[in-house]
Amino acid sequence: MSQAHTIDLNADLGETTGGNPVSDDAAMLGIISSANVACGFHAGDPHAIATTVAEAASRNVVIGAHVGYNDAPGFGRRFIDYSPAELADEVLYQIGALDALAQAHGTRVEYVKPHGALYNTIVHHEQQAKAVIDGIAAFSRNLPVMLLPGSVAGTYAEKFGLRVINEAFADRAYNPDGTLVSRREPGAVIDDPRAVAERVLRMASDGTVEARDGSTVALDAQSVCVHGDSPGAVALASAVAKALRSNGVEIASFL
Repeated sequence: MSQAHTIDLNADLGETTGGNPVSDDAAMLGIISSANVACGFHAGDPHAIATTVAEAASRNVVIGAHVGYNDAPGFGRRFIDYSPAELADEVLYQIGALDALAQAHGTRVEYVKPHGALYNTIVHHEQQAKAVIDGIAAFSRNLPVMLLPGSVAGTYAEKFGLRVINEAFADRAYNPDGTLVSRREPGAVIDDPRAVAERVLRMASDGTVEARDGSTVALDAQSVCVHGDSPGAVALASAVAKALRSNGVEIASFL
């Protein structure tokens, strides 16, 4: 996204379960342009998800289905060795459930972004990548899918004729190969608002990010994620939005 004049900011929301929020969804929805809304598998219960969807609709924030492994205890951050057919059905099921809630509030699911371990697995895992794309295509071939650039899932998506939205991460450290540093490693999540804002400005201005070894990673991204459950997420997102607007970059959906 060299010399970008607009950029999409997204965040993972709708992850409240049993009245225990992990993010300030209302505040984040006042900053971002796209919301990756949990579908109840890795997190979120129907009422909490519906509340987030209604707030997103009222603010004209685009809604995406944040599909993940059926692993609430692990918050969807642990690999599960699914059969491809089972995973495809679970992806389809999650999109349908979220879309039903969205339509009840006058909006709809407009893209899909896999969550956590599933997102990282389909960067390289052929069978699961194809299964995820099969599940999305079974719902609609008009839904864009948000992925890490260079992922195997992106190749399958393009074969199905699905639009691929390449994503960058404001608050996650990168390996030299463009993958994300595992959350199990120190420094994987960046929580300094100034540092995060500077990283996003660099992404928007020259399409690169500094990897943890100091090397430069090229990014061809149409959307940037600020995690809703990161420490100080609202402050991070606010700093990013302020820096972008101060440098003439508009925050707007990729649609």
